[in-house]
Amino acid sequence: MCFSLEWVEQLLIWLVIVGAIVAILRLLIPWALSFFGFNPGPIMQIINIVIGAIVVIFVIYFVFAMIACLSSMGGGLSLFPRH
Repeated sequence: MCFSLEWVEQLLIWLVIVGAIVAILRLLIPWALSFFGFNPGPIMQIINIVIGAIVVIFVIYFVFAMIACLSSMGGGLSLFPRH
């Protein structure tokens, strides 16, 4: 059961959660760095790149899990690879 309405519902919920976490981090990190007297210019850009890279890695992993689900090699969409 890779593609069902329950699965789509869970996917959409996770997408909202990930989007909210990224938005909160981008809002709170400069605020937190201002307490230490840092100019968050380059540090904030580095943190944004790292957050973007984490999201892209998640998307790549998800796409390949979907391909495995379609070809029935994976058997499901677990978040961790099976050994």
